[in-house]
Amino acid sequence: MIKYSAKRILYVIPTVLLVITSVFLLIYLIPGNPAQVMLGVEASQEEIAALSEQLGIDQPLLVQFGRYLARLAHGDFGMSIYHKMPVTKLFMMRLPNTLRLAGFAVIFALSVAIPLGVTAAVKRNSIWDYLSMLIALAGMSVPVFWLGILFVYVFGFQLCWLPISGIGDSWYTLDGFCHTILPGIALSAGLLASSTRLLRSSMLEILSEDYIRTARAKGIREGVVVYRHALRNALNPLVTNIALQMGALIGGAFLTETVFAWPGIGRLLVQAILRRDYPLVQGITLATALFVILINLVADLCYTLLDPKVRY
Repeated sequence: MIKYSAKRILYVIPTVLLVITSVFLLIYLIPGNPAQVMLGVEASQEEIAALSEQLGIDQPLLVQFGRYLARLAHGDFGMSIYHKMPVTKLFMMRLPNTLRLAGFAVIFALSVAIPLGVTAAVKRNSIWDYLSMLIALAGMSVPVFWLGILFVYVFGFQLCWLPISGIGDSWYTLDGFCHTILPGIALSAGLLASSTRLLRSSMLEILSEDYIRTARAKGIREGVVVYRHALRNALNPLVTNIALQMGALIGGAFLTETVFAWPGIGRLLVQAILRRDYPLVQGITLATALFVILINLVADLCYTLLDPKVRY
């Protein structure tokens, strides 16, 4: 297991370097002088020169890249022009809110997808199977921002059941939980749909295996056969799907946080783009990409717990 884990960690290093290089070059894809774009057309040459010196973009590209790597090595992701604060501090201030929303979305998606997928596989071609696949198809077809707007209109304006904006109190209070329900469910739609379909397919394949028939022939209860023997072996593709969906989940969080005025990283990034705060955009993009890489690494390491064959 140690050898497998070390190998997976080594594979991450070139990916991280590629991401860092891509994010560094992001600011140079802006047409014209980035400093002038940030300040606007009415900025004087002195202001543009001062901002260029502050950002360090008046130096040769290799020098800038070296300084960028040196700052990253010390945990410095740059300074926000609009907020006049370090990007790292802003990111850490908003990160708990985004993790709260994403965590709720993952928990809700799996809480619904696992029973739906298992039921659809066990009761194949029944009304439960068709209903599960209908829910999965709807979840994969509906854009997350449209679903969020629909929730705001129906549950916020028409029924007045749940709050539609803000974060409320702490997550462990009733008010905080109520504020999380609508954006969390809207964000979970894609993960719920893909997990349901994937788990159904995986369970159908495993339920036809010889060892499942042997377990049933021995008289083992159906619930034990399905959940202890079949489901555990069907979870590997699900873990892979969750890791792959993290990028889409974070991307959906950007839209969801905007619709529900949720003070998370996604809304901070959208505001930074509108304000042309490119150091903040650059820092959030890099931090988010590194977070997704970390999630995928953790998922790879979790395989060894679910499937001992991976260790070999």
